[in-house]
Amino acid sequence: MAENPTPRQMVKGLLQGIAPPRPLFLPIVFSTGARVENLALRAFLGNPTKICNAQRQMRSYLRADGVSCYFDPFLEVEALGGVLQWTAEHQPPTVQWPQPAEPGELPEDLRSPEDAVTSGRVAVAVDVVRRMSALLRDDSLLMAGVTGPFTLAARLTQLETGDAWRTRELPEAALELAAAVITRISSTLVEAGANLIVIQENVLPALSAERCAMWASSLAPACNVIRFYEALPVLLLTDGSAFADNSDVILQRSWDCLLCPALKGIPSQALGAVPERRSAAMGIALPLEIFQLDDPGLEACRGSLRQMVSELRPAILTTAGDVPEQTDMKRLIKVLEEVPRAY
Repeated sequence: MAENPTPRQMVKGLLQGIAPPRPLFLPIVFSTGARVENLALRAFLGNPTKICNAQRQMRSYLRADGVSCYFDPFLEVEALGGVLQWTAEHQPPTVQWPQPAEPGELPEDLRSPEDAVTSGRVAVAVDVVRRMSALLRDDSLLMAGVTGPFTLAARLTQLETGDAWRTRELPEAALELAAAVITRISSTLVEAGANLIVIQENVLPALSAERCAMWASSLAPACNVIRFYEALPVLLLTDGSAFADNSDVILQRSWDCLLCPALKGIPSQALGAVPERRSAAMGIALPLEIFQLDDPGLEACRGSLRQMVSELRPAILTTAGDVPEQTDMKRLIKVLEEVPRAY
């Protein structure tokens, strides 16, 4: 690898198992673009021109290695036929189905994965990636997000809220549908020019070796198609405590994606046990609470982060999801300026 490789060169190295000389800094900053463009989030999500304008404005301040082209946790459910009800400003929508089902069951008359990829706002996400690919003349990574199979299955079967998914088995049919939809949408995004796909898993049940193998199998088709286009699949585990509880079984497997658990709730010994040979296959996600810290708290966090980066040598540093829309822009910029100084 070159002495000072570009972000895209570092991604190519990661696809070959080569650790980058420094962590790629890839915060997910998408919905805050609605504030930049003075739009309601609902309107922003459907306007590729406004999204591109916001990303072009923000990237000059964020000094990141990538651009967050499209991140919406409800992209897949809407594409499958769910109707989003936006009832309160700055609050996520609720989902209604034309043919609802009981909790734990799939709604009726869902679109097929083939039809879903041409429905809802998938075309908007693809358009944004294509436009940003044409607009950017440097080697910044174009990032987009999809929902993980556990999380999407729980969302489709109304088991995501509370602890329902902890006490009830996610239906196999829901997991199969989720995996197929994720694969299709990932394929369209990398075909459009995305360099990195974040597979965001908010739901992570207790994993036996068998269940972990099933999870890995459901992720494999999406990871394979992403890698085929020389893009990097990143599995973002937003529940740090759940990762810590399952770290032994997760780290026993070889993955076709880069594992990226959130820091919150992760005991140091859980990540400290990552084998040396896996150093090129791990990332770290900063908890979103970091954007609410005051200056002394941020300074303390930077010191802890410096130590963790030194010990773990992560391949990427990202955030445990999209930075909240209402995050103060001055605080956002200050935090994101401080993080690279920690390594």
